[in-house]
Amino acid sequence: MVSPQVTNLAIILVMMQLSKKVPFENPDVLMGVRGMYLLSNLLIIGLYLYTQSKINQKKDMTTLKYVEPAPMGTGEEPKPVTTTNMDYDKTQLRQLMRSQLMGVGMMCVMHLYFKYTNPLLIQSIIPLKGAFEANLVKIHVFGKAATGELQRPFKSGGGFMSQGQPLSDKASIENAEKNYRGGVKEE
Repeated sequence: MVSPQVTNLAIILVMMQLSKKVPFENPDVLMGVRGMYLLSNLLIIGLYLYTQSKINQKKDMTTLKYVEPAPMGTGEEPKPVTTTNMDYDKTQLRQLMRSQLMGVGMMCVMHLYFKYTNPLLIQSIIPLKGAFEANLVKIHVFGKAATGELQRPFKSGGGFMSQGQPLSDKASIENAEKNYRGGVKEE
């Protein structure tokens, strides 16, 4: 299976070439592209709200223990976390929604303030594709089992500023519970 990053890159390259051919000077075309961007974001928010309703409907109160990695460069110790699948899913969904709203805000600044129009095409497709590829959507909307790649806690995509992967093995959890000081500073 082709990785999502490769398909995103292919979509971006194709859409960049396509956007050069789109006559954005025509007000009707510009309004159509704006409408496509708006529709895309409404679909994403609708998908996330539907996912939230499925999470609330399932009420999965299974206990989930994992070790949250320390923020990069702080020197803090990894923090043990005990929660439920439902609360974990709600937290992850809030992060997805926040990320989408940040993208819309950035796009508004780029389009309305800096007058960039080409990114509207790309941002109508990539975030929608990402929403359908989200782990929570796969589990709660498409009904896939939460095993393997979809096992909680989810592995982060990894990137330049990533803080590492959450650990869920028993030894890591016990070690973190034993060593975590809860933010108490030694003198």
